[in-house]
Amino acid sequence: MVEINELKPNTFFIEVSGAGLPEVDGLFVPSTAPPAKSESGTISSLGYWNGKMAWDRADGQSARSPALSYSNSYQSWRICRLDGHLAYDMTCEDDLPPTDREWHVYKKGVAPAPKVVIHHYDPRQPCPEPNVVFVLGGPGAGKGTMCELAESQLGWTHLSTGNLLRAELEKGGETATTIEEFLAAGKLVPNEITVTLLKNAMENITRTTGKNNFLLDGFPRSMDNLEGWYKIFGRETELPKMLYYECPFAVLEKRVLGRAKFTGRIDDNAQSLKQRFETFKADTLPTVEYFKSKDKCVEIDTSQDRQTVYSLVQSSLAEFTNSDFATKPLTQRAEMLLGLRPFPN
Repeated sequence: MVEINELKPNTFFIEVSGAGLPEVDGLFVPSTAPPAKSESGTISSLGYWNGKMAWDRADGQSARSPALSYSNSYQSWRICRLDGHLAYDMTCEDDLPPTDREWHVYKKGVAPAPKVVIHHYDPRQPCPEPNVVFVLGGPGAGKGTMCELAESQLGWTHLSTGNLLRAELEKGGETATTIEEFLAAGKLVPNEITVTLLKNAMENITRTTGKNNFLLDGFPRSMDNLEGWYKIFGRETELPKMLYYECPFAVLEKRVLGRAKFTGRIDDNAQSLKQRFETFKADTLPTVEYFKSKDKCVEIDTSQDRQTVYSLVQSSLAEFTNSDFATKPLTQRAEMLLGLRPFPN
């Protein structure tokens, strides 16, 4: 059993929603109950119960404290009703309440079982500002590949405006129709759509994972995009650094047409590529020049071999990269992306 003085402070917040028993729904905050002996004889400390983190109701209506806790006797997480009776439980030994499985409806509970979300920051407070690096380059310049490597090997979160837009397409609706029309024509999606998707994604990831380092792939593609950024984060905030991937059109064309048979993207064809590249030169390059004028742009020649390019990306992100990630061995996926081993057939 972990000693009390070895326990890390409980800084997580739990949101419970969608329960068949409405009184269970709400925000649970790190327990403030004083040290006490649990049913298994464990002396619990502030924020803990039975050696695992525990939570009280944020509204202060708990009939017992904590209201969301772990039972050593039954080896299960449990959520209690306002009268203290057990309503839902989950048999497991996870360090935190599971969020990826359906909870069991106990005797005093009512179906359906609730959804549980873990927040790394108090959801009642503004979300911490993200640490952002913009990533720009022509279609096929290697933005996605290098961002994936930085995500898996360096712990950064890769957000692609293209992927966010395609995910929105899958949801359907009026916004999806607008996005499809612009992508098919090789044009930029309206600024308000792109900025809103980025903002929502960053806040959700920060709150639910605690990760705060973001690579924004393909943003800002225009000065208008940058204006949208300023409207959300304010002009007083420091301008993020930009990684600009420079690559000749002939190389871009070869890469994009080569990947077309695998991606299934409606804009991976010769006609759309030409239009996208012309749009890039007209709308995006002025943004790159603006960042250069502010000494905020790191230019990387991505026509070089992938290992060299990745080394340059790694050094550019070193200032904010967690040392544990920076020193870990390459995964098999990373080796394939770097051309160090073949992809499986």
